[in-house]
Amino acid sequence: MARVVSVFLPTLPTDRIRRADQSIPAETPLVVVARSGSKRWLSAVDANAAKLGLHVGMAAAKAQALVQHLQLVDADPAADLAALKRLTLWALSQYSPVVTMDPPDGIVMDTEGADHLQGGETHMLSGLVNRFRARGLPARAAIADTWGAAFGLARAMTAETKVIPIGKTADAVARLPLSSIRLSPETIVSLRTLGFKTVGELAATPRAPLTLRFGPEIGRRLDQMFGRVAEPIDPIRCPEIIEVHRAFAEPIGAAETIGKYLSRLVAKLCLELQAKGLGVRRTDLIIHRVDNTIQALRAGTAKPVGDVIWLTKLLHDRIEKIDPGFGIEKLSLAATMVEPLDDKQIASSLVEDATVDVGAFVDVLGNRGTFRIYRLAPVASDVPERSVQRVSPVAAEAGQTWPTVWPRPVRLMDRPELIEVMALLPDHPPVWFTWRGKRRRVKRADGPERIFGEWWQRTSEWAAVRDYFTVEDETGERYWIFRSGDGVDPETGSHRWFIHGTFA
Repeated sequence: MARVVSVFLPTLPTDRIRRADQSIPAETPLVVVARSGSKRWLSAVDANAAKLGLHVGMAAAKAQALVQHLQLVDADPAADLAALKRLTLWALSQYSPVVTMDPPDGIVMDTEGADHLQGGETHMLSGLVNRFRARGLPARAAIADTWGAAFGLARAMTAETKVIPIGKTADAVARLPLSSIRLSPETIVSLRTLGFKTVGELAATPRAPLTLRFGPEIGRRLDQMFGRVAEPIDPIRCPEIIEVHRAFAEPIGAAETIGKYLSRLVAKLCLELQAKGLGVRRTDLIIHRVDNTIQALRAGTAKPVGDVIWLTKLLHDRIEKIDPGFGIEKLSLAATMVEPLDDKQIASSLVEDATVDVGAFVDVLGNRGTFRIYRLAPVASDVPERSVQRVSPVAAEAGQTWPTVWPRPVRLMDRPELIEVMALLPDHPPVWFTWRGKRRRVKRADGPERIFGEWWQRTSEWAAVRDYFTVEDETGERYWIFRSGDGVDPETGSHRWFIHGTFA
């Protein structure tokens, strides 16, 4: 069962114009004007204009009369299509092997076999929308069993994301408005005149009268929405993508046969990558079946790879995911993400210390769906919780620990936890403290170690300080606690106490 994501970018034209012309004030309402002969209407409106009551299809003259200081820009469909293509190619490299444009304001992709690399469908959609928002592009995304259903849901819903469970498409689209179906505006207006309001009402109507009056388009779109007719997605490709193909005179379906030809495609792809001095980071296998449907598998690597044996193994491990159906007529293997491949001399224990390469281990875990793989690296910061960061497991060693003469705990908490303390201010350690409901009496203590706030990062830390103590209770357990503030001036902190770590 295919799983299709539809991404709706409602303000793509106006967002593109704002990025191209930074002189337009952010608070100024902006609209895009299309024209046909002497007729001029709004083809896109930004959020500011929508709040003032302007909408797509409104006459431009009426919009100017309603809103003063309205910024009008002539429509440029070619520029909008180019911007949409760039976003689609970005989605191709990040989310799925099967991605294409859905002009004028959408992207559609088949994420079957690729969503596990993003942590599942819910995480994938929320991450996708958040990344579009970070680019200044409001977006709504829906996932369903069919292209038509995902298209309608993305444009009709008010939430940013929506996941329709497998097999629940018919129930999800029954109450959608007629505008959710991919029909011409004239057909939608005619259907509303006849009294139709929702997709469910139209789907329950006998097909023959509708076909006689409007032709076969309504029936075709309904069948596509409900999954009765297949609607394959033709993946977008750019000239820079290195791709190899193998077509078959007779369809294939056995796993052994697929593995044999897949090995040949990998060898051919690696030869082309080697000729350009590149290594692959993400490889997509596109399976074209005889029933005009497409299946895709994606394999990623932690660092650029050009080894035929290793790439073959990564892809062979996923052959069991392929459903040949009635047969496969074509296989395509594409390197959708490549990076320069730096040749390095293999370490020898005779002359130097051999380094352990964990890249292969990371690749295996990542392609099995373990998408949160990282290691901790030091950061030059005096504030303990900022002294480490998450980096790629194969990232080069970078950064240094901040020099200190005081010991650091082996376990640092994500967030300091509030504790109750009895202590003599301003410089004495606690006599006892209560943490997680248990009172601990302090037998030994060392400190204070004063740590100042990083005022160059946050102005609120201009006067902030912490006084850290290493304390040991009556059972011999050692803790790293601190007081917020210097114990005298309230501007330096709240003077509350926290536990921040434990020692071995």
